[in-house]
Amino acid sequence: MAFKVLSALALASFGYASSQSSCKCTPDDACWPSIATWDALNSTVSGKLIHNLPVAISCYPGPYHNAEECAYVYSQWSNSTFQELSPVGYVYPTDEPCPPVDLSSGETPGTCVLGPAPVYTINATEPEELAAGMTFAQKNNVRLVIRNTGHDLLGKSEGYGALQIWIRYIRNGISIQDSYVPTETCAQNNWTGAAVTISGGYVWDDVYNVAFARNITVVGGGDPVYMSSSPNGYCRANSDLSFETVGCIGGYIQGGGHSPASHDYGLAADQILEAQVLLASGEIVTASACQNPDLYFAIRGGGGGSYGVALSMVIKGYPSKPVVAHSLAIIPLSSETDPLLESVTDIYTEYPSLMDFGFSGYGTWSINSPQVLFGNQTIGYVHAIAVMDKSLSEAQDAFQPLLQKLEKYNGTSLFVSLTWYQFPTYASYYRAMSGAHQAVGSPNSAMSSRMFNKAALTSSRTALRSTIGVMAGQKEQYTINSVELIAGGKVLEEDPYSGLNPAWRSTYIVSVVARGWADGSSAATVQSVKNDITYIKGGAMRALTPFLGSYMNEADRNDPLWAWDFFGLNFARLTQIKEEYDPAGLFYCPTCVGSPSWYQKYLDGKDYGPLCPTGL
Repeated sequence: MAFKVLSALALASFGYASSQSSCKCTPDDACWPSIATWDALNSTVSGKLIHNLPVAISCYPGPYHNAEECAYVYSQWSNSTFQELSPVGYVYPTDEPCPPVDLSSGETPGTCVLGPAPVYTINATEPEELAAGMTFAQKNNVRLVIRNTGHDLLGKSEGYGALQIWIRYIRNGISIQDSYVPTETCAQNNWTGAAVTISGGYVWDDVYNVAFARNITVVGGGDPVYMSSSPNGYCRANSDLSFETVGCIGGYIQGGGHSPASHDYGLAADQILEAQVLLASGEIVTASACQNPDLYFAIRGGGGGSYGVALSMVIKGYPSKPVVAHSLAIIPLSSETDPLLESVTDIYTEYPSLMDFGFSGYGTWSINSPQVLFGNQTIGYVHAIAVMDKSLSEAQDAFQPLLQKLEKYNGTSLFVSLTWYQFPTYASYYRAMSGAHQAVGSPNSAMSSRMFNKAALTSSRTALRSTIGVMAGQKEQYTINSVELIAGGKVLEEDPYSGLNPAWRSTYIVSVVARGWADGSSAATVQSVKNDITYIKGGAMRALTPFLGSYMNEADRNDPLWAWDFFGLNFARLTQIKEEYDPAGLFYCPTCVGSPSWYQKYLDGKDYGPLCPTGL
């Protein structure tokens, strides 16, 4: 099935991105569209064109200054929901060109500019408005950005001098089929279980509310990285990655998408049964195993923002099962870090056996964390992991070998605390121990992720201990490590329609390491931290797992080997699919398939600038 949303765009003559003769136009260029041209676009989209202003503009001298509004912005700055309500509010900004100001304390405003944020935004509520923006960007040689929540770590929702199309409010409902009926039937499309249709820019909390009410489990976001106490007394597996507020059918799912349910059912990308995709040509097509199977392959793990805009998706749903979970906390009893790192190594070696039994979840550890891990502790190891459809006694027996390893430390060099929980449904488990809204991230940070297979975790304890020592860093570095027990199990199963990095099919855990730097740090200090993450800590993980990769949605934006690490052997095929469906490179994002055809011509002293064809 295919039909035209906007015939003018469908008839446009596209050449390959490499044939582009000039950089994308910016407001400083003579080619930038006139006010009258922008006004015409505004009329076309029914008055939904927004001239973007920085979120904290009210804190700065000028026509938008408002002390009361500034105080509110300052108080809400770390609230991810607040940021997502602005077309240029970012949960993980890569730059802070207009920071909030605490005027009440006498803080003096500096400068305020949009920086890498788009200049205009279409607040689209209909696919026709999305298509109109695509037409405008193509005809006027303006960079295009497609955004839902702005919840990404690599700057894919940013774009200097760009026209942004905000698809958060294209929402046509969430529905459930008890037994999936495909748009078109073929032998390759043989799923007969429940299916959830997500028609638009919803976030996972929206879908959970519908699915959990029907006692259905879907593979959506959880909250990894660190532990905190929840209001009901449980320990949550939380993070700076507030996945309840992540968009469902964009970069999260198209880039892989891990979840507390991934071990049991596969990654989020593995759940896609079919999708309606708006192409650069103006067509809306169905992508499934029966229709446009190459596009289906690409959106199931080949990265978002590259091949078209997903307007809706149908994903698998599963009957809910009871869950047994536990939280583990390990806290040093002295200033010595070696016992902690020895215990972390013991835990890593046991991950494969725990996961083969069925455990999955999230944890974190640090020898000096910049944030609280558990209670008031900033040093230690914590995790919350769970298993579906097992008894409490079975789960405890499976955990006993690791507990015996930890006994030699307990009460001497470490304090070990273990608490078990039982839940009648996946929904009750998720709401108690996984779903939490977290604070907005800082641009003053660098991170890297790495997939670990069973061999890396069990073949050589000496090599693993050495790697963990490098990942831990020095106390003064305030390094934080997270561990995501979200693979193994169903993730290991091959899928001919999966565009995921093939390394996923041998992965058990994903390990993430991160550091930050203080405001006002020198350029040399900032670069030193980035180099440490990319080449020292990330390099140590790569040396242990040389043939695997990184999770593209939680990755090092400075990774020089990103094409291999994010896409692996599928990169060449995905590039061919990109050229087939978007030959002119209308859809661009950094470290995405097709991005080597472009580069950002950085402004002086900035990490952003006009988008230009490679070789220009």
